[in-house]
Amino acid sequence: MNQTGKRKARILVVDDDPGLLRLLTIRLRAENYDVEAVESAALALAAASRFRPDLVITDLRMDQMDGIGLLKELQNRWPGLKVIILTAHGTIPDAVQATQMGAFGFLTKPVDKQELLDQVQRALRISGFGTSDEDWRAEIITRSAVMEEKLAQAHMVAGTDARVLLTGEGGTGKEMLARAIHRASPRRNKAFVAVNCSAVTEELLDSELFGAPQPAAAAPGAARPQRGAFFAADGGTLLLDAIADLPMRLQVKLLRVLQENAVRPGGGDPLPVNVRVISSTQRDLQQLMTSGQFREDLYYRLNVVHIEMPPLNRRREDIPLLVAHFLAQIARESGVRKIYAPEAVELLATADWSGNIRQLHNVVRQNVALSQTPIIPAELVQQSLGGTPGRLPSFDEARDEFTRSYLSQILQITGGNVSQAARLAKRNRTDFYKLLARHQLTSEEFKQR
Repeated sequence: MNQTGKRKARILVVDDDPGLLRLLTIRLRAENYDVEAVESAALALAAASRFRPDLVITDLRMDQMDGIGLLKELQNRWPGLKVIILTAHGTIPDAVQATQMGAFGFLTKPVDKQELLDQVQRALRISGFGTSDEDWRAEIITRSAVMEEKLAQAHMVAGTDARVLLTGEGGTGKEMLARAIHRASPRRNKAFVAVNCSAVTEELLDSELFGAPQPAAAAPGAARPQRGAFFAADGGTLLLDAIADLPMRLQVKLLRVLQENAVRPGGGDPLPVNVRVISSTQRDLQQLMTSGQFREDLYYRLNVVHIEMPPLNRRREDIPLLVAHFLAQIARESGVRKIYAPEAVELLATADWSGNIRQLHNVVRQNVALSQTPIIPAELVQQSLGGTPGRLPSFDEARDEFTRSYLSQILQITGGNVSQAARLAKRNRTDFYKLLARHQLTSEEFKQR
């Protein structure tokens, strides 16, 4: 087996020659790869959205959209996805051009089996697939399709040095995803350094990021000046958390570092650094740019790949999993083992989590600490949530609420004219009256006086 991961590497093969497509599929499946084969670029784009390949192998010459066009579209949609180009001898210059545009490499037809397998292994290794063994995402507890989409995007970009901007509400796990990207990257064996841009004064943040200035006349035996986070993370990854709060003077300084790949401690000579930068924020950077509080040029330097973390309210299916994870974590730390009553889990799963995962974690810890029995009751959860917790309406309740709102709006528009409202709603007059009665509405309420 060529992969050490818990799942097979997924390879999408694109060629309008059915015979070659079949041959490549057989060879790759024989090496235990998961292969999807399609005969056009259009089918490839549709398959990529569903199949989520770790690697794409595509023919250069195809009707409608060729391999170059497909490469550009894949790069646009999934930065970091590796693409190998297949080419005939007469089109090798075009294939070389494709590699200059970002293709991982090219193979000439007829495709040599060993050369194919060697290049596939190299592409997967560089993308971070073969060595991460899924441990890169072990801290992220999810079965949400929305979150899996973000993780797939993160894994693709992890194999590159592209800068990533993580956005989302507070408590959604932006730092955790940044660490996961680092673990899935070729930089995984180097340092991961996180700096909160809003936690300290401007002077301290300057020193923490870029290093303290060298004293004009340092005393013999004096401690060496601090060299800053860019040096601490050299060869690894630097997370700039709360980047929106970075003072304007330091925004200018950061922009220069990103342009030069070098830091000037205390304004001295530039010292080269090799750092992958990930930024995170819960504020709207575009709005801050409009108001002049964030530099546009810095924004585009940082926002090469954008991943927006979903709030917990959009991944409710993860709440029972997260609760179980937190309970197990607390049990390991303290030896105290408790579980929730079924009604309590239901309350947690339907509550409004404005503080997201961080808030859920705090509530679970509070419940474990305050519960006097091994089974945490619903009443304790309700107290933690501030009395009556928010509750998701049932499907029937939500439908009734929508229908009543719709009827009210259409009667408002028609000034209480039932015949006109029924026509707009495309219902007969009798049925419309029944709907009004069922939702306790009368046309008189909407007649203009």
